Amino acid sequence: PLRPVVQRMTDIGHLHPYRDQSRPTWSVRRLEKAIRGGLGSGLVEHLRATRRPLLTTYFVPAIAADLAEHDEVHLVVTDSDIHRVWVPRNPRASRIRYYTPSTRARRRLEAYGVAPERVSMTGFPLPPRLLGPDLGTLKRNLAARIVRLDPRAAFRGTFDAELHAFLGPLPTREELEPPHLVYAVGGAGAQADLPARFLPGLAEPIRQGRWKLTLVAGIRPEVRDTLAAAARATGLEEHVDILWRKDLPAYFTAFDELMVGTDILWTKPSELTFFGALGIALVLGAPVGSHEHANRRWAREHGAALKQRDPRFAHHWLEEWLDDGVLAAAAWSGYLRLPKFGLERIHDHVQPDPTRSLQDAS
Repeated sequence: PLRPVVQRMTDIGHLHPYRDQSRPTWSVRRLEKAIRGGLGSGLVEHLRATRRPLLTTYFVPAIAADLAEHDEVHLVVTDSDIHRVWVPRNPRASRIRYYTPSTRARRRLEAYGVAPERVSMTGFPLPPRLLGPDLGTLKRNLAARIVRLDPRAAFRGTFDAELHAFLGPLPTREELEPPHLVYAVGGAGAQADLPARFLPGLAEPIRQGRWKLTLVAGIRPEVRDTLAAAARATGLEEHVDILWRKDLPAYFTAFDELMVGTDILWTKPSELTFFGALGIALVLGAPVGSHEHANRRWAREHGAALKQRDPRFAHHWLEEWLDDGVLAAAAWSGYLRLPKFGLERIHDHVQPDPTRSLQDAS
């Protein structure tokens, strides 16, 4: 029953026509009141004592530090479009420097009144281990992925020269390997019930070795149990991997390792949308919140994502996309069109310690 209320509170208004959108909303005023009432005071005291810069991916610490007149506040935007609450009540007096993953987010911040010189379009900070020096790791993974996603050479046959120019000779031995589909639920366990709907149709192709499937549960044991029950109900407990770890650091490491061999990432359009820049074909499910609607639209407009169809018939539309080279095209578009150097660019702007390398900082 509260969903419409939450949706209205978090709704992102239309960007067009371009206009001044700097007027503070109820959420902006409410957040400032909470901060002046003590929210974030421990962080503020720490910053005053250490005089260190603040780098954050969440707006509340940044605005708390800004209201305390901290000199160096860096805020990494993690969606392709954002709500007015990301900007303080008086944006022109703010010290916050923003780093955005998309040009739309940059335009939105300027519409909210942030000075253009305090906004940098950097791209999303992707894990450096998935990029490699000169994108060498990314290109090797992508070359193998394109082959697995294009078993009939529908895409490769048309774009052979372009693929060779960017990636070199493709490893045709990968034609013998099944495509690897990864289904990742949201961090709060959103849409954990979906595998129970698509696994019955995919069960036989998985048993025959035509597909490889991993279900990602994050760190929530109840989500792991839900996914395991869905696999067990379709007799796939021995054929489907489930990624679950007890804590976030271990999970992030395992997830990055999983992405090396992932061909299709099926998820809701959260921050994982930006992983399409690695050349992973995205299948995006139902958004949760206005920012995820924006993420899905952004990825689809760049050709990197496909909208989830009826999960009951996933085996049909996924295999159709394989045969037609559609998934390979999405992976290729993500590599070409989505920004990949966010971490390096943010590091160059922030430079907390010029003597440390990017690898050390990450």
